[in-house]
Amino acid sequence: MPSDYVDRVIEKLRLKNADEKEFLEVAEEVLRNLRPVVEKHPEYEKMALLERFLEPERVIIFRVPWEDDKGQMHVNRGYRVQFNGAIGPYKGGLRFHPSVYLGIIKFLGFEQILKNSLTGLPIGGGKGGSDFDPHGKSDTEVLRFCQSFMSELYRHIGPDIDIPAGDIGVGGREIGYLYGQYRRIRGAFENGVLTGKGLAYGGSYIRSEATGYGAMYYAEEVLKERGDTLKGKVIILSGYGNVSWGVCLKARDLGSKVISISGRDGYIHDPEGIATDEKIDFLLRIRGSNDVKLEDYAKKFGVKFYPKEKPWNLKGDIAFPSATQNEIDVEEAKVLVSNGVKYVFEG
Repeated sequence: MPSDYVDRVIEKLRLKNADEKEFLEVAEEVLRNLRPVVEKHPEYEKMALLERFLEPERVIIFRVPWEDDKGQMHVNRGYRVQFNGAIGPYKGGLRFHPSVYLGIIKFLGFEQILKNSLTGLPIGGGKGGSDFDPHGKSDTEVLRFCQSFMSELYRHIGPDIDIPAGDIGVGGREIGYLYGQYRRIRGAFENGVLTGKGLAYGGSYIRSEATGYGAMYYAEEVLKERGDTLKGKVIILSGYGNVSWGVCLKARDLGSKVISISGRDGYIHDPEGIATDEKIDFLLRIRGSNDVKLEDYAKKFGVKFYPKEKPWNLKGDIAFPSATQNEIDVEEAKVLVSNGVKYVFEG
């Protein structure tokens, strides 16, 4: 007889995490997929295996005071969720974005457990970040925020404890500021405490490209399995960060054509493709800007800019949502299908 253990866990999960929409969505999806396995192992309930799986080992919340260039003090909230360290040190990025709250960090940290375990490496799952918005801030303001953030976080991380990385709003600049403060406090060059560092101070080659390359290699294998190829395919891409940049580079190598990128101000449609060195280098400069404006790309290369819109109404073969989570809703998915899109790969 089917067990209702999964249903009871879902009910308790909803009661305990009622305001954490993103975490609930992913947790319930995983639980439903696990149901056949759980039903074969009634002993899991006695050990409260699912409850232990869904409850973070540690949730750290802290204030982050920092001073802007005009001398005004601000206070943001910092998070680090150390979700599961059963097979190794916690590993997962830091996200700096106004949308950050505990529910998003738990959602990302929970996914990180599964993603990291699939590598076969001894890595646990975690995630962190802050509701700080680096957009429009000066370098010195971002520096002061990062130093304040790390002044609290440092006591909870280490090469064999918890290893943060970058995510939305946390690129090479921010990782450098964070690592500089960590080294200053600890008085040691602990190279393994943060990933995503610059090459000059212990970073890895092609780290910046890795996420986008990985997404493209995965897409290549999926299409190969279906007797198809990436050659000649038109890609609708969102985002402008590491993933999107890497997708543009690798798409060019594999014979595909990326026709869009997007940001908080809207998206550009480049029918000729984001493929030339000049265009990709310009995208790299946009990524490094404190005030990202994709409209500048449109003006420079004579393409159309669509303010405050998403690119999912374009015609193409493959969609790569690569900006943030939950980008495509049901109606947008229907539009993609009607416009000829056959594959969606999350970047």
